[in-house]
Amino acid sequence: MRTNLRAKLPSDLAARLESQLGKEEFDAFLSSLEEEPRHGLRCNTGKITISELVKLLPFPVHPVPWAPAGFRFSADERPGILPFYQAGLYYLQEPSAMAPAEMLDVKPGERVLDLCAAPGGKSTQLAAALSGEGLLVANDPNPKRIKSLIWNLEHWGATNAVVLNEEPRRLAAAFPGYFDKILIDAPCSGEGMLRKEPNAIHSWRRYSGQACRIVQDEILDQAALMLRDGGRIVYSTCTFNPMENEEAVAAFLKRQTGFFLLPLPYYNGWKPGDTLMECRQLWPHLVEGEGQFLASFEKSRHNADSRHSADGRQTRARERESPGDAFSAAPSEDLSSRTPGGELEPFLEFIRAHLASPPKANYELYHGHVYQRPAGLPDLAGLKVSRPGWYQGVIRNGRFVPAQPLAMGLEAKQFKRKLDLDPLGELPARYLRGETLMLEGEPGWTLVTMGGFPLGFGRQTGSYLKNDYASGWRKV
Repeated sequence: MRTNLRAKLPSDLAARLESQLGKEEFDAFLSSLEEEPRHGLRCNTGKITISELVKLLPFPVHPVPWAPAGFRFSADERPGILPFYQAGLYYLQEPSAMAPAEMLDVKPGERVLDLCAAPGGKSTQLAAALSGEGLLVANDPNPKRIKSLIWNLEHWGATNAVVLNEEPRRLAAAFPGYFDKILIDAPCSGEGMLRKEPNAIHSWRRYSGQACRIVQDEILDQAALMLRDGGRIVYSTCTFNPMENEEAVAAFLKRQTGFFLLPLPYYNGWKPGDTLMECRQLWPHLVEGEGQFLASFEKSRHNADSRHSADGRQTRARERESPGDAFSAAPSEDLSSRTPGGELEPFLEFIRAHLASPPKANYELYHGHVYQRPAGLPDLAGLKVSRPGWYQGVIRNGRFVPAQPLAMGLEAKQFKRKLDLDPLGELPARYLRGETLMLEGEPGWTLVTMGGFPLGFGRQTGSYLKNDYASGWRKV
């Protein structure tokens, strides 16, 4: 039991929550804080079907009603230590956190922005919905959080994602009217995480609702500039504070008259807003998850403002779509380092030799690092670009060395030479620790798989496989 949380709840926060819920329901809320947080995982439908994953997992799971690929599991289980997790077959995410991306209703081929993306759980959910088609721009302004965002997308196997490290205002100048869907999981006072995160109370004292609201208003207004006519925004927080939730939504609708609220569905325990019935509030005493607020906006299809960029230039998003759109690196990168196609020959030779059907794609070389760039990007000159696309590997001394993200984004059938390990045997764990495997095989680069799912690369020398699993990913 977690009785300390009830005792530590600040008196002013407790008074407001009681006024929001009423005494009887507030008591139920307090009781829920004494329970264990809810645990969940979400299937990577780009790698495995939901039914196949359920059969693979060595413990029972229970469906999350609002997320078809989501499941709850007992706090006693440890799915993060299983090799299936290292293969990117699922992401660990509490059930309520699955709701915002699900409510955005992303379809393959769309242009999607995750504006406050780190650590990346919702970005992986959006990537799964895109099914490798269209574009995902995952952005977070905090440079300290970018590494986790990149790792989660690469581990997931996302192949059509770009990672940026920018403030929303600077993005709005580069992406006027560009996106079909935008997710804003806004920074907030975090009241919904009281049960899950022990430090949430301390964070609540440091970050007031008023301070968060200033940031939230700015983020919403800049997102409005980046959305196409008829596009959709889902705004979410993990707090219960009306100032950051319904009041922020109402203020946005007054400032942005070209937007209107979309009604969200009802699931068991989802409460409508107190003043805006289209919104939804998830409370931990009513749902099998933590606290979450949700609102969905649509931009009017004949809203002339959406055809204007932040500096007043008229630009239609669809007019920018062209495979020949230029990509520019971050300011710290020397653009003169971009080399012509001939310098890519070691990489092209590698994919011709090792891939069964080499894809037709846009490849770019930056300081020896090769990326597959998603088509249709606008000019990103001046923006902080953390990942310009799917990372393939590095060219050193005229040779190409494949990278871990390349392996995670491939299907096993795409690579000619494979070593498949038995999920029930000891070899997957040894490979994931970085050990050399004493196995015979055909010499050369080999895609190491487990039950048909890629784990990483190795170099076969005949009598053993030299382990090339990324050092930063190894389980020791």
